Amino acid sequence: MSRNARRGALAAATVALTLTAAACSSSSGSGSSSDPGASSSGSSAFQAQHKGGTLKLVAHAAAGSFDPQVNYTLQYWQLFQSMYDGLLAFKKVGGQESFTVVPDLATAMPKVTNGGKTYTFTLRKGVTFSNGKALTTDDVVTSFQRIFKVSSPTAGTFYNGIVGADACLKTPASCTLPQGVIGDAKANTVTINLTAADPEFEYKLAVPHAVVVPKDSPTKDAGTKPLPSTGPYMAASYDPNRALKLVRNPHFKEWSRQAEPQAYPDVVDYTFGQTVESEVTAVENGQADWMFDAPPADRLNEIGTKYASQAHVNPLTAFWYATLNVNMAPFNNKLARQAINWAVDRSAVVRLYGGTNLASPACTVLPPGFPGHVDSCDYTKGGGTTWKAADLAKAKELVKQSGTAGQEVGIVVQDDDVNKSIGQYLQSLLTQLGYKATLKPLSGNIQFTYIQNTKNKVQLALTSWYQDYPAASDFLNVLLSCASYHPGSDSSINISGFCDKGVDAKMQAALKTSQTDKASADKQWGAVDQSVMAQSPVVPLINPKMIDFTSTRVGNYRFSKQFYMLVGQLWVK
Repeated sequence: MSRNARRGALAAATVALTLTAAACSSSSGSGSSSDPGASSSGSSAFQAQHKGGTLKLVAHAAAGSFDPQVNYTLQYWQLFQSMYDGLLAFKKVGGQESFTVVPDLATAMPKVTNGGKTYTFTLRKGVTFSNGKALTTDDVVTSFQRIFKVSSPTAGTFYNGIVGADACLKTPASCTLPQGVIGDAKANTVTINLTAADPEFEYKLAVPHAVVVPKDSPTKDAGTKPLPSTGPYMAASYDPNRALKLVRNPHFKEWSRQAEPQAYPDVVDYTFGQTVESEVTAVENGQADWMFDAPPADRLNEIGTKYASQAHVNPLTAFWYATLNVNMAPFNNKLARQAINWAVDRSAVVRLYGGTNLASPACTVLPPGFPGHVDSCDYTKGGGTTWKAADLAKAKELVKQSGTAGQEVGIVVQDDDVNKSIGQYLQSLLTQLGYKATLKPLSGNIQFTYIQNTKNKVQLALTSWYQDYPAASDFLNVLLSCASYHPGSDSSINISGFCDKGVDAKMQAALKTSQTDKASADKQWGAVDQSVMAQSPVVPLINPKMIDFTSTRVGNYRFSKQFYMLVGQLWVK
């Protein structure tokens, strides 16, 4: 799931060990101690006796725009699961099944013809937006046009294969996709034509950037004015400086428990602006039911002992990394980029994040256990397939060879404790290498868009990436292809500005191979990963796990590997 505003944990390794050993759940999706009878799949019938109440969420900061076709953060993609719908959706269950794509606004999985290039969907009848308007084929067609008109972050990587998308990418305002997305109101069908077969297209239709919104939605980022929704919740109000409130969509009727199950809480109150210390205290006292941010170091021991049954630890297919701007000094010099990769002590970053039970050192873009991942580590002392130690002497020699010593480097991080601590470590490290390093902490509400825009001249940024769906291209093609680099845009997810024609050609070849031979394609993606690391536009730091800390009022905890904790399925009554 991409999106940057992620969570970590800051603690000594011994404290993290206590927490992990005591935690009551894992990625299996099992229920918490307050709901021992809940099924692990979460697919059982709706239990009306648990409906109602107000679920109280807290976070240090909001996550920017609430437009589902623009926002690219876990913080809101998690909420969008109970608000917005696409033609397809990921199954709303815990565990491995959550990677399964099922029909949502479509009555069934698409009929695929024309050698895998034509997808035909029949639209469900009786679905109504929260503004009272019935869903039509026109809404679907205009929603796909809108992806390009609002310059959605994935327009050029997920949806560029739609016929006519090339013209939409060049001139977004006039996007119509006349041969690409065709609605037939009489037959109640929508047909999507691709320029080439795409075995990942169903995944791409199941993420929030492809949700359907009303045809009269603004053709620019809706920002703080939430759009009408089709799911069980609608946004009643949103002030990114204070709070977000979700209430029941009065027009929602469950049409598919797998795709869009009825939600349990009547209201979801999400409050912003708290310190992480106050968030922990609020959850412990039952004043809040869940905290988005990382519990601070001095609170993890009590969480892992006194509140162990309320802590849920789950491994993630994700990585935290530093971006190196290949188009600005000093990192327009490959030797300088490689020096940073040699110099970073991944074990130190693991400790800052929360210890070995909450993270492990990362050497590659693709996380372990993910399609295409190869155990490989180009930048470790003594060589090998896994990270062992930094080589500061080698790094200093490369800086000397590059002639970049003494140059200024700004490091842009989010202003929470975890990100700042890692940023401070990077600042100290760059100073040791001979650079004049400056730390620039920004609110999580703006940092992700800020570091994407080339106008802000970001040289080095700390960020993270969590899968959108289980395919290697979702890391390498999305983060590091030429198509993901858009100078001057807040939606340029290729933050390093890396555009290597040779590497890009290998990506395109892997994408083509995946149409017929996924296993061979995964091997190609593994080679692409190694080619990228040789150029060193990014510095992989860690592969994280996640802590969900919930109050005693919460039951029916479900962890989707695709979208994480299923907010709408929590019991609070």
